[in-house]
Amino acid sequence: MNSNSSADLVMFPGQGSQRAGMATHLLERYPAARRVFDEADAVLGMPLSDICTTGTAEELAATDITQPAILATSLATWQVLREAGCTPGAVAGHSLGEYAALVAAEVLTPESALRLVQVRGRLMAEVGRKQPGAMAAVLGLSAEQVVRICEQARGTGLVEVANFNEPTQTVLSGEAAAVEAAGRAALLEGAEKVVALKVGAPFHCSLMSAIEEEFAGELAGHSFADPVLPVISSVTGDHVRSGEQARELLRRQLSGPVRWVDVVRRAGGLPTETYIEVGPGRVLNGLVRRTDPDARVASTGDEKRLGALVGTLSAAAPVPV
Repeated sequence: MNSNSSADLVMFPGQGSQRAGMATHLLERYPAARRVFDEADAVLGMPLSDICTTGTAEELAATDITQPAILATSLATWQVLREAGCTPGAVAGHSLGEYAALVAAEVLTPESALRLVQVRGRLMAEVGRKQPGAMAAVLGLSAEQVVRICEQARGTGLVEVANFNEPTQTVLSGEAAAVEAAGRAALLEGAEKVVALKVGAPFHCSLMSAIEEEFAGELAGHSFADPVLPVISSVTGDHVRSGEQARELLRRQLSGPVRWVDVVRRAGGLPTETYIEVGPGRVLNGLVRRTDPDARVASTGDEKRLGALVGTLSAAAPVPV
């Protein structure tokens, strides 16, 4: 890691990284994190600070709660690192995490990101109630094989690739029967295993297109500035060039796949020294390592890891004169 983190990719996790008590260490130790949660509680009119410290896993599992909770935790962690002197070379976010990345790049204000994610979580939860669907991770096949399996399973219903997470981990999403059929076909083709995911809705597939128009209207009510540092979008795996493009990509993100392999490969073409996961969990660390075995990774999801990184950043910060 460079002394000022200037060559690092800061990356923010998405849904599935939540855990009970995930913000306890932030709120107990860091005033910067408390300020972020105080704003989030006020903006959203819900006690996120309580949910993220004393809430149960069951409470956090609801999509309309999970999404703002993860975002607030990620933003609080980012503010702690920012005040310690973290200046990344680029930022990226896995699906939901892209909102935190856009805040870090000053495309969105924290308030706009929180309000948008609150609506996003509500709309996606509504799709889940109307069209339960299913998701499953396929391990041990190439992305090309899984795409072909989805095409062959169309006769059983809608099933599409939702996440290109790593070279041999690809996530399916769609109607339950079709996802199950595609999973069986993957096993017959030689997949190591197919893991059903516990999710509140069939994310990142065409079933989510029903909410795109309503969410586009919500996006239109917020200002999007041009990024002040490079943002790699998980929708395209490429750089976000403008605020208007960022707005459109957030709409497309609802029903389009997450191209995380492309994000990591794009970052690998930059002078990226360390991939720093900012927020709860270490899911992205694992995905990066399995995409680029030589990559250096760091996480911030617990007191020990965050404290170590803050200490490194603070020690490297210039002394005021």
